[in-house]
Amino acid sequence: MSDFQELIKSFPKTRDYVRDFFVYGFKNRNEFKGKSPRTYDNERRRLESWLAPFVRKDHAANGANISLAIDSNLLDTNPLFQVWKTKSFTDNDIVLHFLIFDLLSDGRAASVEEITDRLLSEYEAFFDVQTVRRKCNAYHKEGLLNKEKNGKTVVFSLDSSPVLWLKSNKNILDALSFYQMAGSFGMTANYLLEHLDSENRTFRVKHSFFVHTLEDEVLFAILNAMNEKMSVMLETRSSKNGMENTAFCVPLQIFTSTRSGRRFLCGYINKSRRFSCYRLDTVKRVTPMEKAGDYDELLNKLNANRGKLWGVSFQSRSRNHLDRLTLTLKVMEPSENYIVDRLKREGRGGTVTKIDENIYQYETEVFDCNEMLPWIRTFTGRILSLKCTDESVEKRFYQDLQTMYWMYQIEDSGNEDKDEM
Repeated sequence: MSDFQELIKSFPKTRDYVRDFFVYGFKNRNEFKGKSPRTYDNERRRLESWLAPFVRKDHAANGANISLAIDSNLLDTNPLFQVWKTKSFTDNDIVLHFLIFDLLSDGRAASVEEITDRLLSEYEAFFDVQTVRRKCNAYHKEGLLNKEKNGKTVVFSLDSSPVLWLKSNKNILDALSFYQMAGSFGMTANYLLEHLDSENRTFRVKHSFFVHTLEDEVLFAILNAMNEKMSVMLETRSSKNGMENTAFCVPLQIFTSTRSGRRFLCGYINKSRRFSCYRLDTVKRVTPMEKAGDYDELLNKLNANRGKLWGVSFQSRSRNHLDRLTLTLKVMEPSENYIVDRLKREGRGGTVTKIDENIYQYETEVFDCNEMLPWIRTFTGRILSLKCTDESVEKRFYQDLQTMYWMYQIEDSGNEDKDEM
């Protein structure tokens, strides 16, 4: 039996567990059905080791529930950045890491053969030339080492100028402190702050979506494909039923919810000739494919259609791909004029018309009217009628009202509830 290891080789599995503990902290050991109890125990122990100050254990009749209690407005950094700093390594990995950088710290370039010889002569560390070459090439790919040709010889050098510039420029520390709290890939700023022995003493964010840093690896791969105008293969896992699927699309834009911070990839599916959106937290792996020759044309087409999006769904049952929704409300003027202002401000391009005294009508055309229902429900009590070319939207709205009547034991007046709600 292998010993428990705090460090990890595969990030996707750990990402799922950390997200579950953070978002679904009410689960106990027996409710994690995807993996064995031993796997659950190992992931729980890693979580307790990485994020000990934020782990909360609640005891219940059916066992203990482990969750993460993180209040963003009280913290100077995102604790989940720690998850990115736990990759496992071999003895050779860690020895070569420090020795190569120490050897090249004098600023002089050296070939792989010279580096290998100096490792033996100066540090009494014997390594195969191919091992050193692979490590140097890996560091060059990650931007840690410079690689260039000196005649016929390939040489590597350490470029320390960015670090020196950062250390000499004190104003950059505030920028890094802000970025680690506010932007995607905030862990990069966090790494630099740690390297410069600095901390964020300036900024706090009242509403910060810490958990979304777990999908930054997926986001990075997608942005690279977008920059190269390539199509991708997405391996996804449904958040509802756990089903795994594969999708091929041309990645075009990233949408971010201002309410939940949830991020979506909007892409074009050639097979169905439609746009579709994928939640980034359901994407497990991104594989770049071939170049998309019509990338710019598809992007222009998406920008032309964005004005008809209510949220992120392009689904529609209408032949022209758009559904029309008409909402009629009773607004007592002038005391409730703020309702009219809300319709105009939040209506996302819809038209607001006064059709009678104290009666207003809101109309819009969008791809998927189902996404509008949460917003429409906020006007409950003032709604006189709701009509939609997608009959399922009407049906769902009125069924939800009936359910509410039942839950709150409100007398239902039959069909009269459609006259004023």
